[in-house]
Amino acid sequence: MQTLKSGDKAPSFTLLNQHNESVSLDSFAGKKVLAYFYPKAMTPGCTTQAQSLRDNITALTELNVEVLGISPDEVVRLTKFSVRDELNFSLLSDPDHAVADAFGIWGLKKFMGKEYDGIHRLSFLIDELGMVEHVFTSASLKAVPLEGEYSKFKTKDHHQVVLDYLTAK
Repeated sequence: MQTLKSGDKAPSFTLLNQHNESVSLDSFAGKKVLAYFYPKAMTPGCTTQAQSLRDNITALTELNVEVLGISPDEVVRLTKFSVRDELNFSLLSDPDHAVADAFGIWGLKKFMGKEYDGIHRLSFLIDELGMVEHVFTSASLKAVPLEGEYSKFKTKDHHQVVLDYLTAK
C-alpha cells in the first residue's frame, strides 16, 4: 500500500453519488477538494465525522473547498445516510475500492483481534490543479506509515483540523 502524499498528482476518478449521479474529480478544476475516505456509512465514527463536516460546510465553501466523502458503500446505503443525517455534500460509492486503491488507503486493518482489508480513514486536500496539497489522517491510525507532512484528527474534530490548516496558510 503506497499512500499518496503532498505533491502527488491526485488520481482522476468518476463515481456515483448518493443521488446515483456521476461525479468526477476533474469537474472541480479551479476549486479545492477535500476527498475524505471513511469505512462505512451510518456507523458511529463515520456519522460523527460527516455531521461535523455538514455543520461546517459554509466555512469550507467560503474557502473554495468542495467536500467528497468516499466509501465502499453501495449507492442505496449512501442515500439512506445522506437523508438520515441531512448531509449537504456528495457521498461517493467506491464498492470495488478502485479509488481507495489509487489513493493508497485500502489495506490490512485490525479490529478486535481480527485482520481484514478495508479503507483507512484519511483525507486528501486536493488543490485547484489536481495535486495533493495536504494529507489528514485519523489519530487512531497506526497501520499506515505516511511520509512528509500530514495532520492527525479525531472524527469529531476532522472539520476543525482542515479549517485550521486552510486558514493558517
